[in-house]
Amino acid sequence: MELKGQSRVIIENVQPQVDEGLYPAKRTIGERVDVSADIFTDGHDHIRARLLYKKEGEAKWHEKEMQHVMNDEWRASFYVEEKGLYRFTLQAWIDHFDTWYDGFKKKVNAHVDVHLELEEGAHFLQNLANNNAGLKTISKKLKAEYASAVDYVMTQEFAAVVHNNPLIQHAHTYHKQLKVIAEHDKANFSAWYELFPRSASLHGEHGNFNDVIRLLPRVASMGFDVLYLPPIHPIGKVNRKGKNNNVTAEAGEPGSPWAIGSDEGGHESVLPALGTLDDYRRLILEAKKHNIDIALDIAFQCAPDHPYVKDHPEWFKQRPDGSIQYAENPPKKYQDIYPFNFETENWLSLWNELKSVITFWIEQGVKIFRVDNPHTKPIPFWEWAIHEVNKEYPDIIFLAEAFTRPKVMASLAKIGFTQSYTYFTWRVTKQELTEYMNELVFGPSRNYFRPNFWPNTPDILPYHLQYQGENIFIIRLALAATLASNYGIYGPAYEWHDNIPVQGKEEYYNSEKYEVKHHDWKKTNRMTDIIALVNAARKNNKALQSTWNLQFCFIENENLLAYLKATDDLSNIMLVVVNLDPNTRQSGYLQLPLGTLRINGGVNVKVHDVITDEQYTWTQEWNYIELDPYKMPFHLFKLEVHESFM
Repeated sequence: MELKGQSRVIIENVQPQVDEGLYPAKRTIGERVDVSADIFTDGHDHIRARLLYKKEGEAKWHEKEMQHVMNDEWRASFYVEEKGLYRFTLQAWIDHFDTWYDGFKKKVNAHVDVHLELEEGAHFLQNLANNNAGLKTISKKLKAEYASAVDYVMTQEFAAVVHNNPLIQHAHTYHKQLKVIAEHDKANFSAWYELFPRSASLHGEHGNFNDVIRLLPRVASMGFDVLYLPPIHPIGKVNRKGKNNNVTAEAGEPGSPWAIGSDEGGHESVLPALGTLDDYRRLILEAKKHNIDIALDIAFQCAPDHPYVKDHPEWFKQRPDGSIQYAENPPKKYQDIYPFNFETENWLSLWNELKSVITFWIEQGVKIFRVDNPHTKPIPFWEWAIHEVNKEYPDIIFLAEAFTRPKVMASLAKIGFTQSYTYFTWRVTKQELTEYMNELVFGPSRNYFRPNFWPNTPDILPYHLQYQGENIFIIRLALAATLASNYGIYGPAYEWHDNIPVQGKEEYYNSEKYEVKHHDWKKTNRMTDIIALVNAARKNNKALQSTWNLQFCFIENENLLAYLKATDDLSNIMLVVVNLDPNTRQSGYLQLPLGTLRINGGVNVKVHDVITDEQYTWTQEWNYIELDPYKMPFHLFKLEVHESFM
């Protein structure tokens, strides 16, 4: 350890810092990076500090002055304006010029003689002057007639001189250069619609990619920019599951798309009933014309008749009787799926093969992957695979479908997954939603965990949606789409309020996972219209394009949840109020956060509900809200703050 006896400043608890700097903090282009630290010294000398940051490859550091907040906490921020890796560090020092100035003012106010202090000030200015003629001139003013010199030093003009000319001596630079990765916009803002291509037909038969192409205008009209399809590969024929997860499939039953592989091919093949690889490429290109990305499901598991099972039996766990261990999550059994054995002696060949599956589909045009159950595969594998893929193919989005333990979800996010499924699906009450959002937005996971909110999935029909009408579906959509900037729905089931579960379980009865559904794709309803309005509001209001600008507002009703979202410059302000009770009209008084809105005098706020087109003018801090769930269970207000006319 190098001794620096003249450096007396301590810098601790620098944030953002993920696992002591092992991983970069995550942002997207244009996002603000708020940097904080505990900076202190012995005694009462004044500290100055600055943030140093630069994009990887830049030679020169950019500088931002840090501000003391309270209790030795200092803050500054910078914006990541371009994609790529940024580095930042901190520098702090005792500013004896500023310390002198504070003491000078106190002595003058106490009527203490400051002749010597004026000489000290002139000496500081001479040291700072170098070739600065202006500081030399100011130095001479301190040597003028005593009274006029004192009066000058007590002016705001001289205070600015002190502030703008820090005396840097024995500066202490933080011992780490911390990293921030700035990714492309879609990492932070997207709307996902999930459908099964085999159920995309308009005529009742097995659907295909051409049917999905015909649905693209419909998906685009609702405002979705990601169309997620479950696995498109050949489905295993051995141990194929039947309707409602029956152990034995009847003739003609299609099986689960997540039981991948048969004599028709494996992970780099397409189920013939869906079309050809050329058809899939055409789907990707046609979707782009509608500003939609096709997301591919990556499920690293095999049906018993997958080619891997025959060609690489060493990649699977062998049981004493010579059979291969199928997947289990007791009491659940998945006889149609063989998991990979990542502890195989040939683990490296397995890793390379699975990575090649990802790159194969990238080369077909896929830029977004929804990864099935990544928590059941080793985290070191994902860290390696995502890193290797990103080196060759930047801007790939990996969504982790990991409804698992918090620390596992966190680790997957740290090592490279772009977005993550969350516990939002089960957060229902005002307290649950408030606590969970505050944890996501203001807790340490903010720097690495990007939430993607799903009210439902093909695997999950949560209890609060079961046997319920459209109101609760609208409520959960509004929450998902406005609390988080990334969200998605398992589309047809959500649009048409599929609410019938397997008795006693959070699973769909007659699940589309095991059968072809026949939807009336020409039908629209109130939900379809509301989805389109909500997604349009998200696209037209930048405040809704971030998860991280959330501020809850006080409202006097436990059934009403209110929160504000605004851009940094307050050019776009959105206020959301949701009635969490799907059956009853609820009302209460909402408190506007005047400090956040920078309202210092009278209140004059124009309020426009972008869903119902209702408009109001609020002239008080507290305002009455009433929401009838059968009319509309939420407000999505756009606010305009005007000078008070009072």
